[in-house]
Amino acid sequence: MVPGLRQGMMMGFFVAALLGCAGAPTPKPAGSIPLTQTLQAATPAQAHVIKTATSLLDAPYRYGGTTPAGFDCSGFLFYVYRTAAGVDLPRETQGMIQVGRPVEIADLQPADIVYFKIETETSLHAGIYIGNGQFIHAPSSKGQVNIQSLSLDYWKQSYFGARRVLWRSGL
Repeated sequence: MVPGLRQGMMMGFFVAALLGCAGAPTPKPAGSIPLTQTLQAATPAQAHVIKTATSLLDAPYRYGGTTPAGFDCSGFLFYVYRTAAGVDLPRETQGMIQVGRPVEIADLQPADIVYFKIETETSLHAGIYIGNGQFIHAPSSKGQVNIQSLSLDYWKQSYFGARRVLWRSGL
């Protein structure tokens, strides 16, 4: 084998592995959207989820990460829901999409989980709806936890659905 070729192949494999959680990039049309107002949640549990999630803005992306030192998209949701509401979600998005009940996009409430099918990936990308047409997520190995608008073409085109795991009666 050519010297350096094996090392290059291993590095390529490592980089490909880091593109997990549907490899959701941060869309080019907009970066992070500043949190400019207090968002209204229907329950204290929903408000605590939003407060916890937004306290993690700018945390780095890390494939497989489940702590503020670094998150992938499902690790971010796993951490936020466990910390803020005591809800143990499955660790991966394919399991998360089975939890709670489906919600139509017009009926989204803060703390609902939104899912996206990224064109070239088999797994789903996920974030937490925070109100005002925005969601917070951990968007890829090149990103950090940030807020995006559901109205961006990228997210509208890849929107897959939403689930509610918290509702008025509490959890």
